[in-house]
Amino acid sequence: MRYSYAIVSALLLGGAAVSLATGYPAGAQVAQNDRLQIADAVPRAGAPASFADLTEVLQPAVVNISTRQRVTVETNPFAGTPFADMFRNRQRNGPTTREAQSLGSGFIVSADGYVVTNNHVVSPDSRAELEEVTVILPDGTEYPAEVVGTDAASDLAVLKITRREAFPFVRFGDSSQARAGDWVIAIGNPFGLGGTVTSGIISSVLRNTGQGGAYDRYLQTDASINRGNSGGPLFDMQGNVIGINNAIYSPSGGSVGIGFAIPAEDAAPIVSKLIKGEEILRGYLGVQIQPLTDDFADALGLESSRGEFVQSVQPGEAAEKAGLKAGDVVIAVNGKDVTPDNTLSYMVANLAPGTRVPLTIIRDGKRQTVNVTVGRRPSEDELNQQLFDPDAEGQPPVAPEQGSSIVEEALGVQVQAMTPQFARQLGVDADTGGLVVMGVNPAADAASKGIQRGVIILRANSTDLDTPEDLEAVIKAAQDANPKREAVLLRIRGRNGQNFSVPVRLID
Repeated sequence: MRYSYAIVSALLLGGAAVSLATGYPAGAQVAQNDRLQIADAVPRAGAPASFADLTEVLQPAVVNISTRQRVTVETNPFAGTPFADMFRNRQRNGPTTREAQSLGSGFIVSADGYVVTNNHVVSPDSRAELEEVTVILPDGTEYPAEVVGTDAASDLAVLKITRREAFPFVRFGDSSQARAGDWVIAIGNPFGLGGTVTSGIISSVLRNTGQGGAYDRYLQTDASINRGNSGGPLFDMQGNVIGINNAIYSPSGGSVGIGFAIPAEDAAPIVSKLIKGEEILRGYLGVQIQPLTDDFADALGLESSRGEFVQSVQPGEAAEKAGLKAGDVVIAVNGKDVTPDNTLSYMVANLAPGTRVPLTIIRDGKRQTVNVTVGRRPSEDELNQQLFDPDAEGQPPVAPEQGSSIVEEALGVQVQAMTPQFARQLGVDADTGGLVVMGVNPAADAASKGIQRGVIILRANSTDLDTPEDLEAVIKAAQDANPKREAVLLRIRGRNGQNFSVPVRLID
């Protein structure tokens, strides 16, 4: 289960809506004609007196999912060290394996037994091998399941179970019509207890958790969701699946009333492709981005914080080929505004590779258009390897010297011009320019933005820096601007060698 003290995509282990072509009428369905019909189960407007009738119709299609995995355990205490081989030669046996299990939820979406769940429910980590998946119906009947398809980017998976008679099933609804305050019910397998029903409301639609990625947009609900609910359905009052339970915010591991579900409008087309065996291709620009905060807007002299800031551009990818640069602000894709609900990653990922679209950007304060031919998005593992962390390495051995008082007073940092000695100590090329950060005031905004001793400041507000006086001039220009700029934009080289931009507020 993924959960933390921050809003995260927490695993709960333990377009338009698309209806799958099964030939059955819309809404929650059962294979038997004599079952209670959905029209009789929908509560009247207002607070429903009971969810019992609706639950009776829906619950037969909600299943428990159990997996058995074989996990490799390293028994060499020196694994990963130069002594590993020496120790291994003294042992008769290498790494050992052990059996592990996981529990989750899912729901049947067709009479012939296709089951939807979360990818993480059936996809073990790199140390484990999936040996068996079992789907358990509410009546206790168990079926061996085949993994038909998985998609790590959206955290979705499709399984297949088989029997002679038809399975009860449910359909996807239109999550784009969901509104904050709408009633919903969640059915799943929390803590391995079996079919459990909870109710609540939609707390927010298309909630962005700040974790990035192409599908960082969820339905937020206060319906209780716990370990084992992962992959289970979130139903509206018409009995349609409008979300797939996937995430929680929790300081304890249990529900605190903040749960997240993958919207059906995102999930349904992906599920349909997985069932058909189609490859899921997504668009890709090849940029590292972050939302344009008020600090970024102030540093760039922009009136609003709309759009996303390009931190870096990957060589050879679509963005570089189109002329996109670090420091650009992307405010629209093909005429559609970039917003927290409709992020750049989401819009580009939903374009087919090879599609040519215009990006509206702001560069050096001027609005312009860049036409880009979208590339193909790498796998999630490949993307994770590209992430940078400016604080990943230890402190470099640099010696403090007298710095600029103006820079210290305005930014809370001590800087020195780059020298060949500093370059050797920091492991950069001898001809690297910029200013070396010698110290940071922990109370300054620079410290909160991750700037620390050993970081190299390359540019400030598009001005290359070679001496502390260069940075002083940028600070004075920002202070003298009309209206006065409250922040400056620094282009820095982190201790891990990655370049990125950060807006730093000036100290009054």
